Amino acid sequence: MEPEAPFRGQVFTVTAITLAVKQTLEGVFRDIFVEGEISNLREAASGHVYFDLKDREALLSAVMLKWDARKFTGELQEGLQVRVWGSLSCYAKQGRYQIVVKTVEALAKGNLYLEFEKLKKKLEAEGLFSPEHKKPIPAYPQRIGVVTSPTGAAVRDILSVLKRRSPHLEILIAPVLVQGDEAAPQIAQAIADLNRFKPAPDVLLVGRGGGSIEDLWAFNEETVARAIFKSKIPVISCVGHEVDFTIADFVADLRAPTPSAAAELVVKNSQNTQDYIKQLQKRLLQSVSLFYERAKRRYDLCANSRVFVHPETITQSKEQDLDELNARLENAWKEKLNNFSHRFKLAQGQLAALGPQAVLKRGYSITRKQDGSVISRVHQTAPGETVYIQVQDGMIHTTVK
Repeated sequence: MEPEAPFRGQVFTVTAITLAVKQTLEGVFRDIFVEGEISNLREAASGHVYFDLKDREALLSAVMLKWDARKFTGELQEGLQVRVWGSLSCYAKQGRYQIVVKTVEALAKGNLYLEFEKLKKKLEAEGLFSPEHKKPIPAYPQRIGVVTSPTGAAVRDILSVLKRRSPHLEILIAPVLVQGDEAAPQIAQAIADLNRFKPAPDVLLVGRGGGSIEDLWAFNEETVARAIFKSKIPVISCVGHEVDFTIADFVADLRAPTPSAAAELVVKNSQNTQDYIKQLQKRLLQSVSLFYERAKRRYDLCANSRVFVHPETITQSKEQDLDELNARLENAWKEKLNNFSHRFKLAQGQLAALGPQAVLKRGYSITRKQDGSVISRVHQTAPGETVYIQVQDGMIHTTVK
């Protein structure tokens, strides 16, 4: 027979039922110890420390208030197996029950943490993390593959950044689960499928948004690590927040702290080049404008100058100089000509005074042979030979006796 329900049929407000649960929890579960593994550890700006306690079957929210956190001398870590002491409470605004922790005692590393370290050492020993296996990320990718949940914040952040920074890019989304038992096989398969896709993407972004270590665990699976390592396409891992590290981060060719940061990294060179081109365009326009202004000032100066307004002034003074030079040349030529004429007349007179005609005028004569040679001695002639005597007014033919 079922026990009688004391509140059957009674109507409660949300506040009333929450307060009733709060009082029940706080009245019954006071000063208790709870063992579990720390997960999703975070410290608020207020100083309160929030985390989850979990085992393989369930999860319990926990909070250590700032005054207790200040007194705590140990170190809380993700994956740490602990025993906490405190009391259950109910956070009324969210209707969530939690344990308010007073002290924490570390027991050992949690199972997930140990699994993480074991796989990390194994893959590192095989060389999957070695720098020589890292492929360079293309500087100017045209096609980008994204392996993530189609409905999560990560894909929205990635698309927002890529469309804003480089809207010309082609984006291929391989939708997968990013947590749960089926997540790792789907992620590994999506990476392999994108490697076979034609034409293949230039780079792959593989990741998801933040969460607890359990939420991110698919990216710590060996199948995902080996799929990333086998990829011929460079892979950028972008899992969780900046403080989150997974096995995928160590195997990938590049690790981005967040999905949006991965998108920024992919288009960084393209954006820098676009910015540089814009700067060059701006400088070119400034240079052209400056050249135009200078050319316009020079044109205005020339167009308004006296030479262009009254071009005849260019030759006026030169023409006068030419007239003056021409006059000087004529005067100089006349002087030279008169001088040459005077000297010519003197030379002519001297030549005439020394010439044979002048000698003939003074009573002298010139005797020549028949061949025209001058006879200056008697023995140059022979009796009976005809000679020619030139006098002032003619020639005399005579015979030698």
